[in-house]
Amino acid sequence: LCSDISPLLKDPAAFRALIDLLEDHLRVSHPKIDFIAGLDSRGFLIGPPLAQRLGVGFVLIRKKGKLPGPTESISYVLEYGKAELEIQSDAVEAGQKVVIVDDLLATGGTMYAACELVKRLKAEVLECLVVIELKLLKGSEKLKSIPFYSLLQYD
Repeated sequence: LCSDISPLLKDPAAFRALIDLLEDHLRVSHPKIDFIAGLDSRGFLIGPPLAQRLGVGFVLIRKKGKLPGPTESISYVLEYGKAELEIQSDAVEAGQKVVIVDDLLATGGTMYAACELVKRLKAEVLECLVVIELKLLKGSEKLKSIPFYSLLQYD
């Protein structure tokens, strides 16, 4: 079973509804957000329109070697190997409030690594936000005390 957001991206009304739902959730849950951070690569599709709606900035969290300038990097273990993520060193400042966005949460390793990167820059992770959560894989447990929201959950 492959869960993905491709059908939402193909349908303008469905994609608009998706962004509407995520915007409504964030406006109620977090009235003060400084940045939306999107995970490589599908978080780049959801994050910018959401950030624009909220009137906040958008920052990239990418696979190693894709960002210009000085970066912070973190290695983490995936179910099938190792990976590395990076964020630009000046992407966020100490004390700023960040919501991290992606399309899917499976085992939680990538999302947890992204949270650690934002924390290294001394910013506050308000919440991790995804469209789809694969509950059977228990990825949200890896996030521990970090607030987490998923629009759709599958067992």
